Amino acid sequence: MRLKNTRGKITFIFILLSFVLLGCGQENPSREIRVREAIDGDTVILTDGRTLRYIGIDAPEVRRYTQDSWVYDPQPFSLEAKQFNQKLVEGRSVRLEFDVERTDKYGRLLAYCFVDDILVNAKLLEEGFAFLHIRSPNEKYKDLFSTLQKKAQQEKKGIWKNSSIISSDEAHRYIGQIKCVEGEVLNIHEGQKAFHLNFGKDWKKDFTVVIFKRDLSFFLSKGISPVKDYQNRFIRVTGLIKEYNGPEIIVSHPSAIEILE
Repeated sequence: MRLKNTRGKITFIFILLSFVLLGCGQENPSREIRVREAIDGDTVILTDGRTLRYIGIDAPEVRRYTQDSWVYDPQPFSLEAKQFNQKLVEGRSVRLEFDVERTDKYGRLLAYCFVDDILVNAKLLEEGFAFLHIRSPNEKYKDLFSTLQKKAQQEKKGIWKNSSIISSDEAHRYIGQIKCVEGEVLNIHEGQKAFHLNFGKDWKKDFTVVIFKRDLSFFLSKGISPVKDYQNRFIRVTGLIKEYNGPEIIVSHPSAIEILE
């Protein structure tokens, strides 16, 4: 009898501790908190000192990191995106809604940010102050965000206002800019972590589209296999052109790629 009572007490204490620990480790997604400062179009500092990064979008950068410090070097349309974000949230109380991941590798909070009834992440896309950047497993609003970006592109808002279509051969001239790049996928290399869609014979110099395997589920859900559907096809890809073994665009969602043939 004593053994049963002892086991019962231990079980009760374990369950109680589990609830306490879970409660301490979780944050009420409906709790409001005030924004102290907008750093750029997709990142803010909260009044408790934490940094919040909006999920599902990417805005042009105001600063770039070089070796061990940040350098003020605004990309095209980055200041406009920052100012729009400031008007929406700076000095105001916001409500945070989380997805699967609550922080990134830099320790920043990851959330959907609401001010009154406005989803700030979505509003920035809708007005053309950011572009789609869906990353698994945080995909709650992926369809809404994709629709809003297409709408902004069609209406030529914000970053899409003067967005000209360039060829893959010209991509190296537009490092750090958001562009629509057209060209033929000559070959596809499947690595351990990503698919590399190569638009030239020299993958170290020519334009490349990168699709990480962590995002492959987005393509498969649309019935798209990168190797089968993009090989030897003429496509248009939209995104931020970066420099890594030549110009490249990292694509996290199939809505960024349009097959033209």
